Amino acid sequence: MSISDLYSSGFRERNQDHFAAIVRVAMSDGVITDEEKAFLDRMASNLDISESDYKAILKDYKSHPINPPTMYSERLERLYDLARMVYADHELGPKQTVMLERLGIGLGFSPENVAYIVHKALMLVGKGVDSEDFKDEIRNMNR
Repeated sequence: MSISDLYSSGFRERNQDHFAAIVRVAMSDGVITDEEKAFLDRMASNLDISESDYKAILKDYKSHPINPPTMYSERLERLYDLARMVYADHELGPKQTVMLERLGIGLGFSPENVAYIVHKALMLVGKGVDSEDFKDEIRNMNR
């Protein structure tokens, strides 16, 4: 097996784990709405998730670990994706917010600050900010 095969395998696995985390948020209220399904479809395409992997992850999303990226910018991108999923059905239930906080801790955000970060993330997504503005606002939220 070549190095490129190992790299691409690890890359696919990280994308699948990230997709499973998004599915976990979608399922936190027990149902995937049409809007959440459309979002999942777009994310699967963006993350290069095959149709068979998509179906397998939907059936067994809890078996995938939360693999936090090492770079802060990548953690913010994942938080952005997850916050968009929570906001997708426009009904922010307590289960979804708690799930996002747990995933935020799994991504490496401080347990002491995660509720504040999640609140800010959901507020920004609610305003419709793009990924770059989101990352900038979260980076500078304590200034």
